[in-house]
Formats: sequence, C-alpha cells, structure tokens
Amino acid sequence: MKSIFKNIQGDNVIWAIIGVLAIFSFLPVYSASSNLAYLYGDGNTFKFLAKHFAHLMLGFGILYGVHKIPYHYFRGLSIIALPVVIVLLLLTIAQGTTIAGANASRWIRVPLVGVTFQTSTLAAVVLMSYVARYLSTIEGRIVTFKETLLPLWVPVFVVLALILPANFSTAAIIFSMVSLLVFIGGYPLKYLTIVLAAGLLMLSLFVLTAKAFPGVFPNRVDTWISRVESFADKTDTEANYQIDQAKIAIASGGITGLGPGKSVQKNFLPQSSSDFIYAIIVEEFGIVGALGIMVVYLMLLFRLVIVAHKSSDMFSKLLVIGVGLPIVFQALINMAVAVELFPVTGQTLPLISSGGSSIWMTCLALGMVLSVSAKRELKKKNEEDTENPLDILSQTL
Repeated sequence: MKSIFKNIQGDNVIWAIIGVLAIFSFLPVYSASSNLAYLYGDGNTFKFLAKHFAHLMLGFGILYGVHKIPYHYFRGLSIIALPVVIVLLLLTIAQGTTIAGANASRWIRVPLVGVTFQTSTLAAVVLMSYVARYLSTIEGRIVTFKETLLPLWVPVFVVLALILPANFSTAAIIFSMVSLLVFIGGYPLKYLTIVLAAGLLMLSLFVLTAKAFPGVFPNRVDTWISRVESFADKTDTEANYQIDQAKIAIASGGITGLGPGKSVQKNFLPQSSSDFIYAIIVEEFGIVGALGIMVVYLMLLFRLVIVAHKSSDMFSKLLVIGVGLPIVFQALINMAVAVELFPVTGQTLPLISSGGSSIWMTCLALGMVLSVSAKRELKKKNEEDTENPLDILSQTL
C-alpha cells in the first residue's frame, strides 16, 4: 500500500476529492440498484454493486496510468486520437444497438468482450485536448478566421455532427465548452461570434431536416422538443413524470434525509442509479448531503483553477480547463435537472452515477489534470534539490 501512495503524484486535494466521490458513490448506487434488480426480476442487488466496483477499479487504473504520462505527450496523442474517435462515432451510428429493448444508438458494443461503450464521452475528452493543443500553437499570433477554419473548426463540427443525432445534450455541452475554451485561449471574439451563429444555423437546419424527413432520425428531435416543451409549460409527459418523482424524493429528504438505503422513490424513479441519482442522494442524506456533494464539486472546480493558474505553459493551462471544467459543468447540470432548473438531459453525476463510460472518461480527464499538476510538483522539487547544495555550501563558508 505504501508503494502505491509513494507512486501517486499530482494535486493531493484532487486525489482526495476523487476518492471521496468514488467511496460515497457505493451508498446511493447500491440503494438505487434495487429498482434495477426488481425490473430484471432476479432481486439481486449485489451484482449491480459489484459491477459498479469493477467500473471504478478500471477507472482508477486509467486514472493512475494516465497521470504517469507527461502531459506534453497529449499534444501529439490528441492529433492521433481525433481520427480514431471520428471512426468510432461513425461505427456507433452504423451499428447502433439496443439496451433492454430501448434505442441506445449512443453506445457501441465492443466485440468479444460484450461491453457497451458510449463513444461520445471519449470524443469529448479528445476534442477538448485537440482544441487546447491548437490554441497553444497560435498563442500570441494574429490569426484570420480562414486560417483557423480547417485545423480548428472543421474537426469540431465534424465531431458534433456525428454526436448530435443521438445525443443533443452532450453535443450542446461539448460545443459550449469548446466555445468557452477558445474564448479563454484568446481566440478573437468576432470570429467566435461567427462560429456561434453558424452553430445555431446548423442546428436549426438539422431540426428542420429531421422534421421534414422523420424516418432519417426517428424520435430524436421529437424527444428534444417534448422535453423542452414539458419543462416550459409543465405538460404531462414522461420527462415530467421523472421530474415529479425526483421532486417527491427531494421533498421527502428534509434536512438530514431518511438514511442510507431508505429511499422510497428509487422504486418509482426511472434511471435512479444514473441520471437522477442526485434526487436519491437528497432523499437519503437530506439537504446536508446534497450541499455536501455540491461543495465537493465546487472544491474540484477551485483546484482546477489553481492547477491551471500555476501551469507553466499555455497548453497545460488550456488542457486542465478543457478536460476538467466539463466534469464540474456536467455535475451542475445533473443537479439542476433533479431540482427542475433545467430540462431533462440524460447527463450523469460524474464518479457517482453508475455507468462505465462516464466513470472511465472522467478518470481519463482527471488523469490528464493530475499529469499537469505532477509535472509542476516535480519541477518544484527539482528546483529545491538544486538549491540544497548551495545552501549547505553557504552555511559551511
């Protein structure tokens, strides 16, 4: 055990936050999995807990391995990985699959292993790394929009176009995070305005096309529209049923909650172990637990800002912001959906919700952040080591 902790590098607070969220996740996941056990008819909740444990162990393996890679390697790896991600997204669209009889065209099934994987989560991390790399190459330069169109915006819109038909919320989050990253990276605001307008225009054309030819993208646009409409006018829809059950769970929690494992709404709330797990947390741990989880994510945001601020070069700063900020943003969206401040999106609570893809890619992104902070700590240690002989010599003289 000591050898493991000895080899762990990077920001200690981020490591602690990851550990706290991972350990805490077993309580709501195990509690909410009783609903899944009932739906599948065998009543065995332990297998869902074991599956969540396996996902976390693999995630921590990814986290440990990635944080050992010098962060400057991610510059080249992002260029190599981007075409691979595009191919995977194309395969996902072509293959599509069903999970429990439901349309699940966001996932691809890995041959032989039999594991399903959500390719858009990997695409988000790779794309943000690629954008951070490109912005670091034009640091301090005056660029034209035409010059940045092919190397920057074409890959961004290709990835978004491949994600959008099956997963609007993820595509919207990625586009928002890319826009924020290029703004922070010093990209000219007048060019960014053009890109935002172009993105809005393309989305409008896609919606009109999908409405005109419903057989091309069955049910997806109607689902988005119905969720937004039900959020706006509170019509009786499946999305509103989920929100109503989540609000009942939150109201039942009170200040201190009903206690671990004592949730009642987990038996009525769909996706209680993933998309709406925050409602179960509030029901079982009350406002105290809900605010506690929120504070932990805000602490992660604070540490991300610290790591980015202390980074030595533009690429490392943008990499930390690009892959780290979407984790906190996704967590806040998940919480906002549970309390009806945002339409239903299907976004999980990072490191707490069940689901392998979300856990693995969150660990991948945090591994990159820890790689940046580990490099800074190593540089600081080397500077201290070089100073020590001089201090000893000065004391001797």
